[in-house]
Amino acid sequence: MHPWIYEHYVEPILLDTGYNPVNTLTWALILGLMIAIIIRLFRRMDLELDESLVIHTIPYILAGSSLRVIEDAGLVAPSASYLLITPLIYFLVSLVTLTSLFLTRSAFGSRWMRVYALIGLAWTTINLAILATLGAERLWALVVILGLGSAFTGALWALRSPLKLKFLETRQNMLILFSHLWDASSTYIGIDLLGYHEKHVIPDLLIRITGTAFVMYPLKLVILLPVLGLIDDVLRDDPQLKNLTKLTLLVLGLAPALRNTIRLVLGV
Repeated sequence: MHPWIYEHYVEPILLDTGYNPVNTLTWALILGLMIAIIIRLFRRMDLELDESLVIHTIPYILAGSSLRVIEDAGLVAPSASYLLITPLIYFLVSLVTLTSLFLTRSAFGSRWMRVYALIGLAWTTINLAILATLGAERLWALVVILGLGSAFTGALWALRSPLKLKFLETRQNMLILFSHLWDASSTYIGIDLLGYHEKHVIPDLLIRITGTAFVMYPLKLVILLPVLGLIDDVLRDDPQLKNLTKLTLLVLGLAPALRNTIRLVLGV
């Protein structure tokens, strides 16, 4: 294997060292390709990706996050553990999710979406049961993180009219906003109070420059608010692409938020 490939792609997975500019760009391009493939699959199967399906997919996001913490806790030995490290875990969870979706849709008729969600909930429950055996060290972290995320989300919702953020009137957009502010809160508490470190390139740079992970809040808002407004405006005539893009945003916020919070509570 070429040393450059090993350094930028293989080593970060084997050693779980996080991201670098090269693999960050690569994973972003692959994510865009995956979105295009999924849209094509949905259209071919005449399956509508609406808000209801997005909500019913949330259990699989929770399952993926809790599965990642199982690896963080060292409960899975190499080389199986490599499948639970980014980006491989995203491929694994996506494969399981899509398989469950297509099988339940073909097997359970009008009840398929409920069964689809229940499978995801069962997976999440099993993961959490495994993690519960480790015991909780910092239950206060859960309260503080969710409290901060909720407070910032509530403040933006209250200010949506004076700030002319009309797109925050939808439940879907507010859920995405909350997931990212929850993520920002978990990062802030983890780094500033508990000595954890950031693995993503740009957030790590900004945290080093400012000296605090509180910078995650303005970073999230500066990126997320314009993107949400743009999605609702530009993609309003393509609901499939719009909802899949929003589901992707939800995953990118909720997955690390839950993973970080579970780790902090368990002391992993």
